[in-house]
Amino acid sequence: MFCLSLIEHTLRLPPHLLDLPLHVAIRGELEALFLDKVIANLGLCVSVYDIQEIGKGFIFPGDGASTYTVLFRLIMFCPFVGEVIAAKLKESDANGLRLSLGFFEDIYVPVHLMPNPSHLKADPVNSWVWEYEGQSFPIDGTDEIRFQVQSIKYPSIPVEEEKPASPSSVEQGKQPNPSSVEKAKPPNRLPVEQEKQSNMKEKQTKPFAPMVITGSLDASGEGDPTGLGPISWW
Repeated sequence: MFCLSLIEHTLRLPPHLLDLPLHVAIRGELEALFLDKVIANLGLCVSVYDIQEIGKGFIFPGDGASTYTVLFRLIMFCPFVGEVIAAKLKESDANGLRLSLGFFEDIYVPVHLMPNPSHLKADPVNSWVWEYEGQSFPIDGTDEIRFQVQSIKYPSIPVEEEKPASPSSVEQGKQPNPSSVEKAKPPNRLPVEQEKQSNMKEKQTKPFAPMVITGSLDASGEGDPTGLGPISWW
């Protein structure tokens, strides 16, 4: 689940840190740069493990900061496909489960990777229930949940494009007819409120996740969760 990654980085050390021991100042800057950050195809940085080499510093013309080439190792969270991990339930809905490790919460178990047969129970917490030999086994978040890693994805950062302005908004020099303004009726309040609610829903979209793990509670691929799911099942 965790591994060491050797990285070489050219680091700019601000002048106000030059009074600190070099090793301490560089470590602090590395933690500010990499801690809790996702590096594509490497994983989530949990900690700076050690600094192996610090090159000779140099100063660019017109810059008061010194620059160093640093060779260091990071502790990365990078589970492998097929690994079994225990996590806590964060939320559940009609799309499946969302699990959390505390420091990482973008773990999803989709419906097709749930134990079969399972159904979503209509209760305040939307808990999933696995039916087996006439008994019901709920996934209610009481216990830790073992899941198997199916895939790890590093989505690219989305780039939002500005919507083109409508032709009526870009027309210049065209003034409204006063008579049409006087005859215009005030808008109905209900559609305005509905529009505000729809805008709020659009803004409350799921935030971008640079690393997404898809998990499975179906160990055999045939609906059999042997060993997976809440630990109280076994």
